[in-house]
Amino acid sequence: MGRWLCLRSRTSSILWLRKQSTITTAALGPVVATAASATSTGSTSTSTVTRIPPHTHAPPPLSSRSSRHNSHPSQKPLQPPPSIPPDPYAFVKSDLAYIRTSLLGLLGSSSPALTQIAEYYFRHPSKQIRPLLVLLFARACNGLGRNWESKRRHAERQGAGGRSDELDLALSRPDVLNDWNPNMPDYTSSFQDVFSLRVPEAAKYRDSSFSPIDDSHSHILPLLSDTVLPTQRRLAQIVEMIHVASLLHDDVLDESPLRRGAPSAPAMFGNKMSVLAGDFLLARASVALSRLGENEVVELISAVIANLVEGEILQIGKGGGDIASEFKNTSTSGDLVSVVLDSMQDKSQNLSTGPQYITPQDWQIYLQKSYFKTASLMAKGVRASVVLGGVQEGEVWKEVAYAYGRNVGIAFQLVDDALDYESISPVLASSDTASKGGLLGKPAGADLKLGLATAPALFAWEEHPDLMAPLIKRRFKGPGDVETAHALVHRSRGIERTRDLARKHAQKAIEALDVLPDSDAKKALCITAERIVERKS
Repeated sequence: MGRWLCLRSRTSSILWLRKQSTITTAALGPVVATAASATSTGSTSTSTVTRIPPHTHAPPPLSSRSSRHNSHPSQKPLQPPPSIPPDPYAFVKSDLAYIRTSLLGLLGSSSPALTQIAEYYFRHPSKQIRPLLVLLFARACNGLGRNWESKRRHAERQGAGGRSDELDLALSRPDVLNDWNPNMPDYTSSFQDVFSLRVPEAAKYRDSSFSPIDDSHSHILPLLSDTVLPTQRRLAQIVEMIHVASLLHDDVLDESPLRRGAPSAPAMFGNKMSVLAGDFLLARASVALSRLGENEVVELISAVIANLVEGEILQIGKGGGDIASEFKNTSTSGDLVSVVLDSMQDKSQNLSTGPQYITPQDWQIYLQKSYFKTASLMAKGVRASVVLGGVQEGEVWKEVAYAYGRNVGIAFQLVDDALDYESISPVLASSDTASKGGLLGKPAGADLKLGLATAPALFAWEEHPDLMAPLIKRRFKGPGDVETAHALVHRSRGIERTRDLARKHAQKAIEALDVLPDSDAKKALCITAERIVERKS
């Protein structure tokens, strides 16, 4: 689909850069632009332009040009063997292994029960797509930012705060901050006696006199090259912790019995403990985030947590107005699309008098929710990764990372929504078979049962407005509504068009990578975007 973009020669990329001085990415405009284009119900918008810095990589020498003067013109020049595209996961295999094994050390608690539930989802297999993207962008952009040398020295020099061992040291004293965490350094694990004053050992804490421009000791450790900084590995762990915290909360709100093919945390431990465990993970992630030493990264990831809440509010209710009146007569498993019908120009229109037609605002709300709940963590996570690699404001690499993450994240959610319909036939949509989990490792057909009209249902609404609009209006709560809606989606081109829309977002993500220098990491990012939209589980 987009692999030709990944394998474009370095020379073509350089010529492209010389011809253009700005980058325009549809991902930086409203998320509705792509959907409106796909549905012919709205207009496309583009972002403001971002200046591209001069490219410093020269194309390889073209020594083969002399072959034009070869005395045997009929003889074909030898062609190099085709390169094998790198497997994205294999490319950062060691980093992912480190992240998985060391992450559990961040989750220790004074309560064994809380520790158990906090670790529960981490002990089940997952795609690790968010850590993967953080690591790949680290590989693709490290060395490009103006502040790279400073970040590299922080990762090398003891006392600068950027080494792996130092990221586990607290900004406050560990015994004050942790109180009791068996997996982190502390001195207060016992409460059998009164607490005595302790004088900290200065050597155990960060050297506040370290200057990022002082490179007189940079020869002590070998230079880092083609690698991931310790702070970026820790960021990968943080984004996974936030993701799992959101899963714990989602499974409570959705009353989901399954997650990743196993009993969900609420099914195993109860709703109350699941909510508390999610809160605990967010707290641990916040502590780890504060130690990265980069205010912009703290701001980005904190905004992600706010986005997750905003997305859930959109999904539950109307996203605005009088909250009390909105939720008075609704359960916690509400439907974001109820907003759509209520917010049309003629709110008094009765559905019995004729069909109501889908509008661009409907897609805006759906895609905004998809961004808040899924794409925000990917977009801001990869942007934070390149910031930790020394990229500063005004450099295009941050914009590349955000545009890629935003588009890939929305594509990921679109495919998830399609799989919810693909994983089970219409005949079985309401049967016990659906409750046992489909291709997603969670109950198949769950979206309709929760009253959620996702992209396949919205496309079906376009094609069958007279039949789908009443179902969406009452959130599929009537007798036979789930089965009817499921059948209408399969009768329409809803699933196919959802995947097509996902491919458009993935294509935009790949195009955003054009300005990056050629590398295996760049190719791996292209392949990751392709695999996301073609996945079957």
